[in-house]
Formats: sequence, structure tokens, C-alpha cells
Amino acid sequence: MKPIRVLIAKPGLDGHDRGALIIAQALRDHGMEVIYTGLRQSAVQIARAAVQEDVDVVGLSSLSGAHKSLFPKVVQALAEEGAQDIPVIGGGVIPAEDIPYLEDKGVKKIFTSGSPTEAIAVYIRQLMNKQTITSPEKINHIGIAVESLEEALPFYQHTLGLSIDAVEEVASEQVRVAFMKIGDTRIELLEPTSENSPIQKFITKKGQGIHHIALEVDDIEMRISQYKEQNVSLINDQPKTGAHESQIAFIHPKAANGVLYELCQPGKKE
Repeated sequence: MKPIRVLIAKPGLDGHDRGALIIAQALRDHGMEVIYTGLRQSAVQIARAAVQEDVDVVGLSSLSGAHKSLFPKVVQALAEEGAQDIPVIGGGVIPAEDIPYLEDKGVKKIFTSGSPTEAIAVYIRQLMNKQTITSPEKINHIGIAVESLEEALPFYQHTLGLSIDAVEEVASEQVRVAFMKIGDTRIELLEPTSENSPIQKFITKKGQGIHHIALEVDDIEMRISQYKEQNVSLINDQPKTGAHESQIAFIHPKAANGVLYELCQPGKKE
């Protein structure tokens, strides 16, 4: 199998390349062929080197603060060389608020400072295999732990004006759930049916309140596989059956700053 070829470049007058060299070596350790163009390269030089070296990806590094000018120029130079199909990724000292602008200008992905080299290598491999992680379809529901559905429902029905969509018991999770639609998503009230229920343990420890946010995905098995490759901490490494015959799996809260996220692939009853 042909190895992935990556061009690592330092556009502009940035004179520091330690980070770029570390990334280059990390990608080589992952079996990729890496071409490093050196310091102080112009956008045209980078684009022409990418074409001449027949690379699959161009990686740009900038510590100078000029990324909003330099990165789009490289994207444009590649287009002028007829190589607009070569994806450009970037990294370095890049504020989060600049990411939307750079992506709008054609940069495929930005890795902020502190991103592990493993994540960059995995992303490039997934990009080449056309298996990069896409945005979830929507928020399927927000799960709220309650001690009693009957006591909690009047607020949602009469104060918020929501209608009950369905009530069912999920034996595998030891919970009784009530769904209420609100726009394109739903509120899910979760009542424990056993002292051993994870919801009961949550209530005992933290009290009633938001338990999880469920993100709707169209292929949960592929999503789990992608997260495993990225070494994302998971509670479930295989999907299991949830309410409405959906397939679900949970991401560990330590991977998401303390938030419990559920992956949810709707079943036929959704």
C-alpha cells in the first residue's frame, strides 16, 4: 500500500521550526513520508513543492500570528497550480476565534497548540480514507435524571407546555423514561427503577438534573471505531439497545470536560 505523503511547511517569516520538526517526525513514526520545506517559504514555493513532490496533504505551521493571511494564500496558490484537491491543514499558535475564518478560506482542519501529535496522524489517515469524523446530525435529546416521573411531569406539561411523546421502561438501563418533543429535539426524563440503576447512583451523588446530552449519528459503529482510533475514552466500546430500539453508546465524561455524551443511532420507531 502506498504510504501517505505529507508536506510540512513554515510559511512567512516565522523563524521557529521545532514544533514543525516534531510533527514531521511523529508522522514518519506513523509510516508516512514527510517532506519538510524549511523556514521562510512563500505560498507559491509551498504550492509548487506540493505539486512537484506529489503529496497527499499539506501541513502548515505558524507561530508568528500571520496565519489569517498566510494559510489562505497557500490554499489559493495550490488552486492556481491546479492542485486545489490537495487538502491543507494547519497548526501552531492559533486562537480559537480564528478557526472559523481559516476553515471558511479552505483550510481543512486546524490543530491548536497542545493538540497531540497522535491526533494529527489519525486525522490525516482518516482524511485519506475518507473517514473523517463529521458533525452529528443533531441533538437527539437531553437526558434529565428525576426521582419520580409523576412528580416531575407537571412542570414540563403545564409550566413549559410540552406534550408527552412516549413513556417506556428500558430494562437494560433500569430506568423508566418519558420523552417530550421540543422543536427538532426532545427532553428525556429518566426515573430509576432500581437502587442499582446508574440514574439512581447519579441522583444519590449529584441530585436531580441534567444527566447527559445525546448526539444523533447515522453510523454508530463507525463513530465508535473512529473514537477508538483517536484513543477517546469510552464507557461503551460496542453499541447497545436503548429506548425506541435505538443503538446507543456513551463517551466517558473525562474526554469531554465532565459532560456525559451519548451517541444515539435512532431505531425504526424513532
